[in-house]
Amino acid sequence: MSRYKKHIFICINKRESSLNKKSCSDAGFQIRTKFVEELRKNNLTHEVRANKSGCLGGCSFGPVIVIYPDQIWYKNVKLEDVSEIVNETIINHKILDRLLFK
Repeated sequence: MSRYKKHIFICINKRESSLNKKSCSDAGFQIRTKFVEELRKNNLTHEVRANKSGCLGGCSFGPVIVIYPDQIWYKNVKLEDVSEIVNETIINHKILDRLLFK
């Protein structure tokens, strides 16, 4: 039996600036912190876990998050999207098409 009903994986991959490729890094850390705050605010910390993740293979579309077990992938997530993701996707089970990583 799983302890959590859902896991939100937030990419925090950081590439060397010399590679000239985007990475989720600092924005990913801030987004994860915001998810933790929102989950706490909504009393969901016992059901949903916000995890740091290595590269999810979409940094060029980043920051990227994935919600399991629903297999919902969101791209270009911003801090201001986190509350909406928690309210709409986590609580109300609605997919946000504008963020969907297809």
